[in-house]
Amino acid sequence: MADLKVFRVAGGRATEVRGERMPLERHLQSLIETNMEEMLGVRFLASEFPTGDAHGGRIDTLGLDEAGSPVIVEYKRARDQNVMNQALFYLAWLLDHRGDFNLLVTEKLGPAVASSIDWTSPRMICVAGDFTRYDAHAVRCLGQAMDLVRYRLYRSYGDELFTLDLVESSVGRPRPGKPRSRKHLSPVTDASGTADEQAVTHLTGASPEMCRLFGALDAALLDLGEVHRESLKTCLVYRALRGFAWVRVQKEALVVTLRVNPETVELVDGFTRDLRGLGHNGGGDLEVRIRSHSDISSAVVLFQQSFEAA
Repeated sequence: MADLKVFRVAGGRATEVRGERMPLERHLQSLIETNMEEMLGVRFLASEFPTGDAHGGRIDTLGLDEAGSPVIVEYKRARDQNVMNQALFYLAWLLDHRGDFNLLVTEKLGPAVASSIDWTSPRMICVAGDFTRYDAHAVRCLGQAMDLVRYRLYRSYGDELFTLDLVESSVGRPRPGKPRSRKHLSPVTDASGTADEQAVTHLTGASPEMCRLFGALDAALLDLGEVHRESLKTCLVYRALRGFAWVRVQKEALVVTLRVNPETVELVDGFTRDLRGLGHNGGGDLEVRIRSHSDISSAVVLFQQSFEAA
């Protein structure tokens, strides 16, 4: 897959800065673990976590994402299909050892966080120097939540730039055939034309008006770009590389949590709310309550800001 083109511009002249791979895999792992929440939206729990004699391995990194889902991160310095196989191998171990993971979260983040772990869709993030089109196709067919993330390191005049590119993402459902663009999918229809269980589950008991409102909100969020929607126990999360919108369906409103600094927004009573210091789902600090189609129009600029921050 083609590299991102990066140029240094000085005096109106552009000079290409060539992307590099990390000299050693452990350097890549250390950099991401140190900055995991900023880079991946995942809270760091453990490095080189042992899986015991039966599995005989070590999980590169264990974490917990903003919605409370367990996360396995595996790294490869260059292109290596084994990174996906290893992640799947360790996912099987994780699902069989939930108690061990709960104890780890309790130790690192406290019992309150451990009690709210969402096992609906544990995630795997594979970070490597590159992937092939066969890797991307395999992820779409796996039926597991997996992200393929390509990294590059750029050096220029003593400065370093580090990029992460989401190559492919699966939200844990198989996709038969070639998927159509999400922009052309009904909010309650998946790529195969069947009912989208992700949306239907959260809309159970909702009024027809609320279902139509959700359809408009869903379309607005998916139309922002390369967006993946995932159903969790308490909400629907919309992701780029990191989550940027968490949606809960309530009787009178759709409650959206966004990755937007409330200090940059003129808060409107009943429409927007500052969540800092309050317990809430998701990784954002701004709540938006959607009660009408005009509310969606008013919130589009906030959706865009949150998407760009992800």
